Amino acid sequence: MPKSSLLQKVMVVLVVIAGMIPVLFFASIEVGIAEPTDPPPLPNALDGVDRYVDNVAFGAGEKLSFDVNYGFINAGTASLEVTRLIEYEGRPSYQIISRAQSNSFFSTFFEVDDRIESIIDAVGIFSWRFEKNLREGNYRADRQYSFDQRNHFTVYKDDTIAVEPYVQDALSSLYYVRTQPLEVGKSVFLPVFVDGRKMDMEVKVHRTEQITVAAGTFDCLVVEPMTSSVGVFKNEGKLTVWLTDDRLRMPVLMKSKVLVGSISAELTDYSLGEIGELGPGRRSAQYERTGVRV
Repeated sequence: MPKSSLLQKVMVVLVVIAGMIPVLFFASIEVGIAEPTDPPPLPNALDGVDRYVDNVAFGAGEKLSFDVNYGFINAGTASLEVTRLIEYEGRPSYQIISRAQSNSFFSTFFEVDDRIESIIDAVGIFSWRFEKNLREGNYRADRQYSFDQRNHFTVYKDDTIAVEPYVQDALSSLYYVRTQPLEVGKSVFLPVFVDGRKMDMEVKVHRTEQITVAAGTFDCLVVEPMTSSVGVFKNEGKLTVWLTDDRLRMPVLMKSKVLVGSISAELTDYSLGEIGELGPGRRSAQYERTGVRV
């Protein structure tokens, strides 16, 4: 096999993990390596926006930076950032943006510059809007869809699709799980909609473990996201995520096994956000209006 062809194949694998970083829980949907147990019944919803989730994990201003590696080879960087607290659909919401970019060396052969954005309700921690803009070599893809959380549907392409109350997108699912009281041996369940597909996700909490990464040493909970949807790479990989075992639940390390070796995203730097006083009848000092609308 020519060296250029082999390098391109390696880069394709690296692009997959680069795309996984901002949507790491969606990555587990595609990798789908285990059958989840039956989820408990979803809570009743009066209008889809009556839920309050106590969030002491993240806030506006938080930024997490990662190195993306294939074995010992660095392929690029990724970031997750809660950019600001805005008003969306008449409610306080977080604008969250993720970027994944190849480094200068790999960009010579296969450049990656992906951007993903999610608008998340700051009180109920569910998705209002999802957008992704992928730039990977010659490949280009732009997708955007919004959720009517009051009437429980979304319009994807030309189809109107019913969704569960408080449905999550590929990015908001991570932030919702970070707010939950994770316990070893127990699972968190949530409905997810990704690119026209509805899925029931289960996130299993396996164990505690202390790990050291570039950003420091952290006591972590080791979790594994799974889904009832069968992915095209079923039984060919496994995604494991290390979240800090404290109120922040920061993703410190994300690792996926592939056919040869493993690909990982390691936390290199972080800045914490403002945990606002948000809830029924309360507003944060950072609450601002935006012209963004469905």
